[in-house]
Amino acid sequence: MSYSASNRTITDRAAPAVLVLEDGKRFVGKAYGALGQTLGELVFATGMTGYQETLTDPSYAGQIVLMTAPHIGNTGANDEDMESRRIWVSGFVVREPARVVSNFRSQRSLDSDLETGGVVGISGIDTRAITRHIRSAGSMRSGIFSGADFDLSEGEQLELVRNAANMAGRNLSDEVSTVDPFSLPAQGERIGTVAVLDLGVKTSTLNFLAERGFEVLVLPQTVTAEHVLSLKPDALFFSNGPGDPAASDAHVALLQECLRAGLPYFGICFGNQLLGRALGFRTYKLPFGHRGINQPVLDKSTGRVEITSQNHGFAVDMPIEGVHESRTGFGNVEVSHYSLNDNVVEGIRCLDIPAFSVQYHPESAAGPHDANYLFDRFREMVLAQTATTGAGDAK
Repeated sequence: MSYSASNRTITDRAAPAVLVLEDGKRFVGKAYGALGQTLGELVFATGMTGYQETLTDPSYAGQIVLMTAPHIGNTGANDEDMESRRIWVSGFVVREPARVVSNFRSQRSLDSDLETGGVVGISGIDTRAITRHIRSAGSMRSGIFSGADFDLSEGEQLELVRNAANMAGRNLSDEVSTVDPFSLPAQGERIGTVAVLDLGVKTSTLNFLAERGFEVLVLPQTVTAEHVLSLKPDALFFSNGPGDPAASDAHVALLQECLRAGLPYFGICFGNQLLGRALGFRTYKLPFGHRGINQPVLDKSTGRVEITSQNHGFAVDMPIEGVHESRTGFGNVEVSHYSLNDNVVEGIRCLDIPAFSVQYHPESAAGPHDANYLFDRFREMVLAQTATTGAGDAK
């Protein structure tokens, strides 16, 4: 059966599909998106909107994303809401896909984007039951099987899932980072340049930096500290990204060298975890992570509660109270923000060098705008640093 809406036709296919979890649990439903087989870590995202931004967030590489909102695809898909050049999720799980697209901004159906992107998905299963299971048992490897792969035996499907790579120990930056450097011009008054290490950066993040007067130099994750410093940037930014921060030693070493050179630093998400490592603290894997656009965080300096957009399965191991000495010689540091759900570190502030980071996504794509001020804080920090040192090219 098919349904038409504003010259878009969405087909309700009855092809069977199955979601297989590492612990042997199975959920049979309908194929959604492309047919075939896909493997990845099953995680859930709690946002009721912003499914297109979620799908195109490079931080979700290697993961099968389950949406807890029951209806997905209602507003279709468009080019404007793409956060990167493609869909990155390994697979997609929804309760009820929209049969009719209804939004004036829509250019196509979500189902067609999934098919075009080769993203294997499943619908028509009890996503609430799966979410509750993951919350108890933790995120785990899983697979979606449809088409000819649906007919594999249960044992064969489970073996494929259990032989898939674990997220812990994986460095996925090379899969999502740009290959060639590129730049964005500053908007309005130019205050200087910021070198952005692309570990899976989102388009909106780059736009917010440019709007603050930065010329944005986006660099591949293979770049060296020597090359970064040779560009003479006024600041350094590490983006969000997928994978285990404990597997990114080269990025930690790059950050340490740039911090020693006095570059002001701002990191988000993966960039927060790498700052924690650069300061000498370890990271660890969360049971099921934080994913969604409704995560409450406390800013310790203001006492203000921010509702934030998050996507992370790892965190920095650091006491949330008190001032701590960096184990790698960068002076005193403190936790600036923490989660009100589980006290996970959500931000780090260095007290003796110009550097800070947050674990969440202040670009708010999708999500609330509570944390947009952090881009202004970064701008002010860079201006203060260039005024003090006489460096930079602010006009």
